[in-house]
Amino acid sequence: MTITKDMLISEILRINPNAARILMGSGMGCLGCPSSQAESLEQAAAVHGINVDELLEKLNQ
Repeated sequence: MTITKDMLISEILRINPNAARILMGSGMGCLGCPSSQAESLEQAAAVHGINVDELLEKLNQ
């Protein structure tokens, strides 16, 4: 399954077991907080100043 920028963080963590490591390594250290679970990847990337397209590439490798 391809990860898209409109997917929720919680959804991404369910479908890609390596996603937590990739997201935390990119600067998203608060994956356990309740609000992050309801954010889309695009929203979370914007909050953390991360380029969503580069992050998507890493998540989909």
